[in-house]
Amino acid sequence: MRQVRIDTAFQRRMIKNVAFFGDANIGESDPTYKDAFEIAKTLAEAGYVIVNGGGPGVMNASTQGAEAGKGETLSVTFETNDAPGFEGKYLANITDKEIKTTNYIERMFKLIQHGDIFIMFKGGTGTVSEFGTAWVLAKLYYGHHKPFILYGKFWREIVKALSDNLNIDKQELSVFEIVDKREEVLPAVEKLQRELSWGKR
Repeated sequence: MRQVRIDTAFQRRMIKNVAFFGDANIGESDPTYKDAFEIAKTLAEAGYVIVNGGGPGVMNASTQGAEAGKGETLSVTFETNDAPGFEGKYLANITDKEIKTTNYIERMFKLIQHGDIFIMFKGGTGTVSEFGTAWVLAKLYYGHHKPFILYGKFWREIVKALSDNLNIDKQELSVFEIVDKREEVLPAVEKLQRELSWGKR
């Protein structure tokens, strides 16, 4: 019987780990927290591993949602005395596996390394830095890139402003999806997986 060769490039581009980025300074009553929880729960039930930075807010919501969906979780953390503006590790955010880093940059790149796709929720400057890094890496490694999802209709205004005022080309606009509702996230992940598998992006 002839053996079928498995395409290792395809294997490398399978979406398994979903990294959550967003505001650390929100509580359980915040709509963004609730959305992150429900989205993580849905993705975990579908077999995806939920990845986050081990902090509060959106990060903790994604861990709690994944646990509710009986899924696996991974956090990338760092603790430091030299960054008073950083939210730090949240003791209540306990994941199945934790990767410890020594500074913010290392943490961000480890999160990007361990995520196959990223979901960007509403946040502040930290989320902006993660959004920008994911976007430039998708541009640089286009065709072998990691896609991302911008969650919330407010992202449409942001992307339009960037596109209208900066030199953003069509290819750069093709590496992400903007979704407005919780139920649109899983189909968007599956759509991006199909496009990666067939080399359409």
